[in-house]
Amino acid sequence: MDSAQPTKPRSTAAFAFIFVTVMLDMLAFGIIIPVLPHLIVSLIGGSIARAAVWSSAFGTVYMLMQFVFSPVQGTLSDRFGRRTVILISSFGLGIDFIVMAMTPALWLLFAGRIVSGICAASFSTANAYIADIVPKEKRAAAFGMMGAAFAIGFIVGPALGGFLGHLSIRLPFWVAAVLSLLNFCYGFFVLPESLPPERRTQRFDWRHANPFGALVLLRRYPQVFALAAVFFLINLAQFSLNSTYVLYTDYRFGWGPQIVGYTLGLVGLCSGLVQAVLVRRLMPKLGERKLIMIGLPICVVGYLFFGLSSAGWLFLLGIPFLCLGGLAGPPAQALMTQQVDPHEQGRLQGALTSLASLAGIFGPALFANLFALFISDHAPAHLPGIAFVLAALLLAAATVLAGYAIRHVRAARPAKNPAPSQPGEFSPMADLVDHQSHPTDQPESSP
Repeated sequence: MDSAQPTKPRSTAAFAFIFVTVMLDMLAFGIIIPVLPHLIVSLIGGSIARAAVWSSAFGTVYMLMQFVFSPVQGTLSDRFGRRTVILISSFGLGIDFIVMAMTPALWLLFAGRIVSGICAASFSTANAYIADIVPKEKRAAAFGMMGAAFAIGFIVGPALGGFLGHLSIRLPFWVAAVLSLLNFCYGFFVLPESLPPERRTQRFDWRHANPFGALVLLRRYPQVFALAAVFFLINLAQFSLNSTYVLYTDYRFGWGPQIVGYTLGLVGLCSGLVQAVLVRRLMPKLGERKLIMIGLPICVVGYLFFGLSSAGWLFLLGIPFLCLGGLAGPPAQALMTQQVDPHEQGRLQGALTSLASLAGIFGPALFANLFALFISDHAPAHLPGIAFVLAALLLAAATVLAGYAIRHVRAARPAKNPAPSQPGEFSPMADLVDHQSHPTDQPESSP
């Protein structure tokens, strides 16, 4: 019997845990979205205006902590292993949600949000775990599954938080705590370590752990640096949705909270299907490079529909195009992992998560202020959809940059002599980890 075969169920369980970890992190994040502003209002004495200012500060500090600590966690995972970092983060989130559920003061809630941002930075370590256990040619599909986990949390979290918040404003925090602690317990007994000692870095280097020092890693790999810029532009464009979607659809089409909720749920559902199903099925046929060059232009079309539509039904036509743009992200991330040494996967994912967080720090202010300017009396032109038009331009630039980058990146070759699938087996997670990478695997060097 093949000696690798017994590890397959263990690897499948590990991938399932990482999938659940990302989904629960997003679920816990989404659950508190509808109630956090109301909890802030109750703690400051009922002032909506002051609550709006504090809510903005809460969002900024959360993304700032992600930016600072993602490379720290990535570098720690390269030194001490992925399992330890992920479990500590899950446990820390659980305790933090308990503190926020019981807090009697605004400053303690703010401190809890800082801790949440630090612990939730483990998303970079989860991606590094995927790069450890999934072979190169299947990583795009694996990252697509991670995108699906993100989408599921985005769909379910706010709806569940709104329902629980109707019962008690602090109940969503308790539920988020339970989810995180259950995730910790499950991982403690199930999750194996993906990075053996011989593949770890020998020491923790603060030069690599700070967010700006982490970018030096990207500079060492020119193709990775260019693809990381594409990754940043994709994430920056997405914040046009976060910062203006609700106000724009109300201003342009008169949509209320119910219609907005339904349409956002549709966006999340379509995104999840693209990430979990289409990426996995199209990758073997088209490869990473073609998927990137197909997904980015389609996403440009989606944002233009959003920004230029004069009627609600035309706006809705943009949703499929926008979601199909999700074909580009996972293969771009997979190509980057193929160019970086195995012991630097944590640093790579930490750098990428910091780039996404950096987009989250500046993106909302950029798009929200542009929207406000172009609907004001002193607007240079009346263009309410300016945020989405700018997002389309950013992705057009990303398409050109991606075309340059992928010409110099060699896609992963299929594994030699792959083990045949078991008769009747149908499991996306089992399929992704069917051929686990060996410790001696090295990334293909760029030409």
